[in-house]
Amino acid sequence: MAMRKIGVITDVHANLPALNAALYVIDLEGCDSVIHTGDAIGIGPYPFEVLDALLDRPHTHLLMGNHDELFAFGLPDLQPVWMSEEEWEHQQWTHAQLSPEMRGEVATWPYAVDLDIAGATATFCHYARGPKGEGFASIIQHPSVDDLDGLFGHGSDVVFYGHHHPLSDLRGKTRYVNPGALGCSTEPYARFGILTAHRDGKWNVELRAVEYDRDALFRTFEQRLVPARASILRMFFGQPG
Repeated sequence: MAMRKIGVITDVHANLPALNAALYVIDLEGCDSVIHTGDAIGIGPYPFEVLDALLDRPHTHLLMGNHDELFAFGLPDLQPVWMSEEEWEHQQWTHAQLSPEMRGEVATWPYAVDLDIAGATATFCHYARGPKGEGFASIIQHPSVDDLDGLFGHGSDVVFYGHHHPLSDLRGKTRYVNPGALGCSTEPYARFGILTAHRDGKWNVELRAVEYDRDALFRTFEQRLVPARASILRMFFGQPG
């Protein structure tokens, strides 16, 4: 019999249909809590609805991602050299959909959390922090076990992370699990993980995916005139844009 079940999601990226589909299954599975490892907003057309749903949901723990960080602490007054014109406009649009009260709540989100589950230690984070302890480290596109050992350097039994959108499950000094971006994929599936702890002290991780209505998502990009939508649809959803 399971002692505890935790739904693990990451990178919802303002995709409400995908979030709803995943949470429906997570609830059916009897998960007692949900942990989102960052980037609730940005990219998708539903920033307010997604953030409102996550903030209002009980037993849900929300961690800071890079898109959340830009909202919580504000964009710079001038467009930074590392941000394209399209992304600058998109971030401004995203933030304009949200309330000052939401900004205050997001600013309280931690960057990582460690849990002791059935005698095993689990770390949840968006990604490794930057070299100076600010922001996030550069994404390694095709990480090896050695890369992940060097990135996280953590003594936990399992590390859950996101930021990089492809699914990954590798074992090095510890187990590194990225359930895959829930809200950004070239396939019509919302991805997530379920961590189950058993009364005998054993635990396991199951990686899941559930189909969702991408047509509704694509229509909303157009209806809301989301800035950079053509590039977003091409880069993150494999659409012609």
